[in-house]
Amino acid sequence: MANKGQTKLKLLYIKDYLEHYSDEEHPISARAIQTMLKNKGIECERKSIYSDIQTLEDYGMEILRVRTPENGYYLGTREFEEPQLRLLIDAVQAANFITEKKTKELIKKIASLCSEGTGKHLTRQVYIENRAKCTNEEIYYSIDILNRAIQQGKKVSFTYCKRVVTDKVRAVKIQEKKHIVSPYALIWSSDHYYLVGNNHKYDNLMHVRIDRMKKVEMLDETSRPFFEVSEYKRYFDSADYAEKLFNMFSGELKPLDFICDNSILEEILDRVGKSALITKCDDDEHFRIRMKMVVSEGLISWIMQFGNKLEVIEPVELRAKVKERAKEIFDVYEKDSFFKD
Repeated sequence: MANKGQTKLKLLYIKDYLEHYSDEEHPISARAIQTMLKNKGIECERKSIYSDIQTLEDYGMEILRVRTPENGYYLGTREFEEPQLRLLIDAVQAANFITEKKTKELIKKIASLCSEGTGKHLTRQVYIENRAKCTNEEIYYSIDILNRAIQQGKKVSFTYCKRVVTDKVRAVKIQEKKHIVSPYALIWSSDHYYLVGNNHKYDNLMHVRIDRMKKVEMLDETSRPFFEVSEYKRYFDSADYAEKLFNMFSGELKPLDFICDNSILEEILDRVGKSALITKCDDDEHFRIRMKMVVSEGLISWIMQFGNKLEVIEPVELRAKVKERAKEIFDVYEKDSFFKD
C-alpha cells in the first residue's frame, strides 16, 4: 500500500509514463504501470491504478482505453500533434545557422514532446551530417542576449566575422571587426538568421547574420529609437521590412512596375506576398505587377533568374541596371575565358 507521499508521486509517475510511452499503436496495460511503479519503489494493487487513471481524466487528460489485443491505455490528445512536430523538426534540420550539435539536441527535445514510439518514427528520416551547418556554437547565447537587448532597449556590441580571399595557400581567411549596434528585430530570411539594427556611426538600418557574430554583449547604453532611422513609427514591423528586401540586400524603397509571363505567376506571388497589385495584360499571356520594394543588387539577381519572362518597366534606373547586368553576363561568355588552361 502506498503512503501519502507516494500517492502523490504515483499520479505523477503514471502521467509521465503515459506521456512518454503510450500512443494508439502502443497502449500501456495496468500491469505494465504496476511494474513501472514497483521499480520506483511504490507497491500498489492493480485496481488502484484504475482509480488513478480516472483522477488524471478528471484533471483533464484524455486517456483512451482499448481492449484488443489486450487491455491498455493511451493518451488521446497531446499538446502537439505529429504533423506539427514534423514541421518543427524539418525547420530545425533545414536551418543552416544552427550547428550540427545543437540541431541534434533540439530535434531530440522536440521528439520528447510525443511518445517514444512516435519520436523514433519522426527522427528516423533525419539526416544532419550531410547538410551545410554553421560551426558557431555561440549562436544560442547570441540570440538570447540580442533578444533581451531588444526587449530592454539596450545597445549591443559584437565581433563580426567575414570571410575574405587571400593570396596564401589557403585562399580564405576570417576577417573580424567590432560593431556597436542598436538592435530592433531578429529575422529569419533566405535560410539565415539576421539582426536588424542601427550602427551608431550611421543614420540607416543594417542587418547582419547572427551565425557570423561572436562575443555578443549587451551594453548599458540606451538604443537609438528606430523611428529616427526607419519609416516605422509605433513599432518595428519586421515582417514588412523582410518582405521589401531581396536576399537581405539594403537599398532605397521605390515603386516597381513589371510585365511578367503568366508561367511565372506562382513564383512571383510566393515572393512578393499580398501587397502587390496585379492586372491582366491584353494579350492574355502576360500580367502586370506593381509594388514597392527595395532596389538593390539582391533584387537585380532575383529579376535575372526569370530571363525574358520578366521585363522591368519602372523605375528606369532599375531597368538600366538589369540591362547592364545582362550585358556583363553576355560579355563574359562571348569571349574566351581568361582562366582557360
